[in-house]
Amino acid sequence: MSYFRQHTPKRRNITTDVSSYGKHRDSIKEDFLNRCGYCNDIDTWRFIWFEIDHFVPQKYLCKITETDYSNLVYACRSCNNAKRAKWPTENEDIHNQNNVGFIDPCNEEYNDQFDRLDIGRIIPNTELGKWMYNALNLYKPQHEIIWNIDLLDNLIDEIEEILNSTPSDKLSNRLLKCYREFKNYVKKLNSA
Repeated sequence: MSYFRQHTPKRRNITTDVSSYGKHRDSIKEDFLNRCGYCNDIDTWRFIWFEIDHFVPQKYLCKITETDYSNLVYACRSCNNAKRAKWPTENEDIHNQNNVGFIDPCNEEYNDQFDRLDIGRIIPNTELGKWMYNALNLYKPQHEIIWNIDLLDNLIDEIEEILNSTPSDKLSNRLLKCYREFKNYVKKLNSA
């Protein structure tokens, strides 16, 4: 088994009044470390943009506004579309009940709901985790693929550090340069 995610996202206490929740995009992206709060996919390897999800769907908000930073989640389009306005309790104060509903991804308890197989596949650990797993479509192979690409990227970073501290090897340096060019190309596609 592997960890589901290494870091739990933490929202800053941003209370700035904004005209649209989209104005929080840069801050929420930073607080979520460029990762989907629900599946932990990093946005580097996604060709479809990331979005801002309202953890408690807008139609159930009574006490807070749609621009309230404490209710926003940086989410991949897949998870955001799967979650949509699902909110089984229909009460903004009750996130889950009887193993049905959601846990805020900024809550440490969210990590207990899931693990990963060594191949990167997400698996639920609890009954509530099973419900969220199905509600968010966390069984999709894209999560496994992106996890593996991210793992490979981290290994390449480690290799690069080792190569930089040893005598030059022209072939390995050329391979790393090609890889970095490809990664920068993907980033440009994602930001366009």
